[in-house]
Amino acid sequence: MQERVQEQLIAAKRAEPPEPLPHVLLLLEHPPVYTLGKSGDAENLLVPEEQLEALDATFHRIGRGGDVTFHGPGQLVGYPLFDLDRFFTDLGRYLRTLEEVVIRTCDAYGVSGTRVDGRTGVWVGPDDRGPERKVCAMGVRCSRWVTMHGFALNVTTNLDYFDHIVPCGIDDRGVTSLAEETDASVAVDDVRGPIAEHFADLFDTEVTERHGADARAFLRTLTEETVGGLQES
Repeated sequence: MQERVQEQLIAAKRAEPPEPLPHVLLLLEHPPVYTLGKSGDAENLLVPEEQLEALDATFHRIGRGGDVTFHGPGQLVGYPLFDLDRFFTDLGRYLRTLEEVVIRTCDAYGVSGTRVDGRTGVWVGPDDRGPERKVCAMGVRCSRWVTMHGFALNVTTNLDYFDHIVPCGIDDRGVTSLAEETDASVAVDDVRGPIAEHFADLFDTEVTERHGADARAFLRTLTEETVGGLQES
């Protein structure tokens, strides 16, 4: 689905005249799955692929940047499919903006998210709870300034799943979640709204929220449109 939307956004801006389509921000939860980025090291998956069935998990090699990570219930995954030509053409700035979205969201729950030089994502600590640990992983892909893939914010994620990988290829830091870091009640459904609001603010745009069947129908229409002579089914 991401690839189809990305192709349509690219085709739309290359059409004569250009036919701008809406940017898309997918916010969702995955079933348990380990993914390895195109530059990742398969040895950072610490169990044989055939043993993943016992963990009720699957494994996929995908086209984003970054190394191995885990997605699963209790984790809010965000896939911004944005045409950066309509915002700013700077991938470093784009990643810092994604981090800022998450940092502001964490702050609302009393969790101080930070950046670490040379390590994309959002971190917590070091503090009296322990050493530096990652609360949100990021890995993106960009083609003709249209983005895909994105971020994974641990909200109530079962962190035991991370014991079976070297998360993001970093073996000297741990992982955490919003639930782990705060005494306040937190759920994935509660976090979606603030994430969308911070995207709207930081990208200076309006957000139209769609859910369930309405969202699926919108995406189906978007990817089936004929744009600049390109027909996607």
